[in-house]
Amino acid sequence: MSRAVLFDTETTGLDPAGGDRVIEIAALELINDLPTGRHFHTLVDPEREVPEDAVRVHGISTERLRGQPRFAAIAERLVDFFGEDQLIAHNAPFDFGFLDAEFARLGRPGLDRARMVDTLVLAKARFPGMPNSLDALCRRFAIDLSERTTHNALLDCRLLAEVYVELTGGRQRGLSLAAPEAGLPVVTYAAPAARTPRPILPSADELAAHAAFVARLKDPLWMSA
Repeated sequence: MSRAVLFDTETTGLDPAGGDRVIEIAALELINDLPTGRHFHTLVDPEREVPEDAVRVHGISTERLRGQPRFAAIAERLVDFFGEDQLIAHNAPFDFGFLDAEFARLGRPGLDRARMVDTLVLAKARFPGMPNSLDALCRRFAIDLSERTTHNALLDCRLLAEVYVELTGGRQRGLSLAAPEAGLPVVTYAAPAARTPRPILPSADELAAHAAFVARLKDPLWMSA
């Protein structure tokens, strides 16, 4: 059984080195690359104002974040949910960089880049030269985007989980002939029932028509024996 965690962040801006902070984190647990239903999600008080440009992207205002926990209060739970497994994100260096900056403020180590799986890199390898934003990939794979009016970390994770399945082999990867892991659903394949052969015999008229057609051919190979 293979476990991974797919995650997304929303932030006050684009530059953690310039003081931008995380304001929302969502993460989904994947087993054998499929969501289990377990997830982590929280808003975060960034201890600063959220610029209007950022609010227009994700819809999360300073007022909405008042009273939410600070990163220090949720860091341990987040680390526990991440475990030691692979961490999947779209444009993963962005999200890794922001979380590393938050962990550094607490004197904690950053995330191991060996755990990083970047779905943007996967998408560019599969669709070189094409738009590979999350929206573009959802449209390409016919994934419903009707609820995505603004960026939302939890919704983006759920959409990305569907994209990730498609990028890494499609939904048939959920089928397995191996012995089942305890507690996981099993998909079985039933072989079709044996069929009785039904020989197809040409009629006398069909044989005559075929002979007439062959007679018009010059040295047909199957008549040379």
